[in-house]
Amino acid sequence: MQLSNSEEQLMEHLWKLEKAFMKDLLEAYPEPKPATTTVATLLKRMIDKKFVAYQEFGNSREYYPLVKKTDYFSKHVNGLIKNFFNDSASQFASFFTTSTNLSEKELEALKKSSMSNFKKRKNDRFPN
Repeated sequence: MQLSNSEEQLMEHLWKLEKAFMKDLLEAYPEPKPATTTVATLLKRMIDKKFVAYQEFGNSREYYPLVKKTDYFSKHVNGLIKNFFNDSASQFASFFTTSTNLSEKELEALKKSSMSNFKKRKNDRFPN
């Protein structure tokens, strides 16, 4: 299931705050802030989609995410690779490194991070 742009924006605030009451969520928005009813509607839809849950404290609800940010975006990146790059991570990586405005320094950092993650995965799969 996917979130709309408005829901993603709200989810970003919730991931950052980890737990939040309505007033906390409204404070997290920049000006002009959305109406309370708008945020309440978004929360209701996100609860229905099983992205958000809440705990009641009297008349107040404390909302918290049910989905981790990394899991949500990982699913989207994998879908992007599948749908636009013939399910080829190497085609995606080639496009990403040649068709974006990354500096040489950023590309080097990406290479270093990729190699580090590759070595970690290799060691996890084939421990000594």
